[in-house]
Amino acid sequence: MQALFDITHTLFTAWGYKVSPLELLGTSTGLACVWLTAREKVLCWPVGIANIVFFFVLFYQHRLYSDMFLQVYFLATSLYGWWKWTHPAPAEENRRHELRITRLRAGRLALIAAGCAIAVAALGTLVGRLHAIVPAVFPEPAAFPYADTAVAVASVAAQFIMARKKIECWLFWIGVDILATAIYFLKGINLLAIEYAVFGCIALYGFLGWRREMRSYETEGAPA
Repeated sequence: MQALFDITHTLFTAWGYKVSPLELLGTSTGLACVWLTAREKVLCWPVGIANIVFFFVLFYQHRLYSDMFLQVYFLATSLYGWWKWTHPAPAEENRRHELRITRLRAGRLALIAAGCAIAVAALGTLVGRLHAIVPAVFPEPAAFPYADTAVAVASVAAQFIMARKKIECWLFWIGVDILATAIYFLKGINLLAIEYAVFGCIALYGFLGWRREMRSYETEGAPA
């Protein structure tokens, strides 16, 4: 069991890259979660919770502290999203009696974007100093504190918007996936980097699929 959660343990080697069981489990459950979300399947939430556990341990061992802290938030919002998708108000139901897809108001979207920019500036500075503030917990400096924080902050926004089933969540996820792919390649977490590149493609697919679904409500004469 200890080897399962140790990034130094090699399960197999692919093209010279050593893959740990932890990275493989995180990658597999992450891909499954995003695909299920793009397909608007409620099962995405319990699969996502399993993914959160694996990634929490993985990010701690790689010193990507912003991503590690992010998993705690993901757990809370995953439980909320699971409940929200399956317990919509009558006016918010789709044909499957689940939460229907809607858009964010323009003003609220602008407010979220501005809040993300401020949070990246503030939290990036804090994360960059964690090794000096609490060296016993974080013995080495954080890697890419601002870029990693941008991934975390945008993911926070995207996850909450997704829990409310707002189509704009996919635009946030596409941005996250592009930045995360670059960070993980630079850190040498190659399998995870490839996964995030795939995530970007699935996010685009999810956006297009959700848009088609949302337009079908209008065809039925239901409010979007």
